[in-house]
Amino acid sequence: MAELATIARPYAEALFKAAQADLNSAAGWLDELAEIAKNGQLQQFASNPKVTNAQVFDLMAGVMKVALPEQGKNFLRTVIDNGRLEALPEIAALFRGLKNAKSGLSDAVVYSAFPIDAAALADVAAALEKRFSRKLNVSVELDAELIGGIRVVVGDEVLDTSVKARLEQMKVALTA
Repeated sequence: MAELATIARPYAEALFKAAQADLNSAAGWLDELAEIAKNGQLQQFASNPKVTNAQVFDLMAGVMKVALPEQGKNFLRTVIDNGRLEALPEIAALFRGLKNAKSGLSDAVVYSAFPIDAAALADVAAALEKRFSRKLNVSVELDAELIGGIRVVVGDEVLDTSVKARLEQMKVALTA
């Protein structure tokens, strides 16, 4: 969705510049706002012409688990006033990318068919950091379709050692 990224980029960059004093805190409340903004009922509520921007703001600020700082309130008001609520998840992703670039980290998502315990995840993270030659912020998501093994996504790089991928490779080799 290049168009959404184009819309989100100026917001993410502006927030990144404004939040230099406490990037971790800003990332925390921005990620929470992004999760709230993904809700279909909220988007339907916000798109109703009878609903005011103040009502949308009050609803979103009201469901936050942590109190929104003044900077967060101003940012949320700006996003809502400009009709960019649907771009909040993309804004959060771009902000996280800017924050990671500054700290020398990259986000890595490990897709696994089964839960991974902490010790195994630490081993996987160490191997991935060596493989990708950078520090990684590793998170795990379950995907039963993989059957077994893992699939790792770091930025635009993918490392797929899943059973599903191997079966697909065998299928291609047998039908070629």
